[in-house]
Amino acid sequence: MDKKDFENIMDMAIAAEIEAYEFYRDVAAKISDAGMKKLFQEFADEEQGHKKALENIKAKEIQNFSFTSGPNYKISEMVELPKLSIDMKPADAIALAMKKEEESMNTYSYLASVTDDPDKKNLFAGLAKMEEGHKVRMEGLYTDTAYPEVW
Repeated sequence: MDKKDFENIMDMAIAAEIEAYEFYRDVAAKISDAGMKKLFQEFADEEQGHKKALENIKAKEIQNFSFTSGPNYKISEMVELPKLSIDMKPADAIALAMKKEEESMNTYSYLASVTDDPDKKNLFAGLAKMEEGHKVRMEGLYTDTAYPEVW
């Protein structure tokens, strides 16, 4: 993969992190529950960190990077996307974040599956793995919140 292709892919990934940051920031600003407001601000802060990590990868032209995600129990895939509301229940708010991360993961996985370039395939697969890690974290929060009787 040439440098320009790598930069374009990384720019797309960075833009996605900015979009996620803005989404979480906006939800934090609009949601009425103080605990959820704090949680969504933390999600926004994490997206800022992801953006910085991707900018670092881009600046150093690191085309072979890896992320770990933990076990994927596919909880997100079994939950419907809740509607955004300022009075969301905590479990629904986390489910919304979880579904956003799943969407990002699926986008990168799809892009990896449709390219014939092995370097691009690896890059998109790495980005999908990064998003899967975010999704897995959200799934843990969701499980803890939606099913407190388990604990």
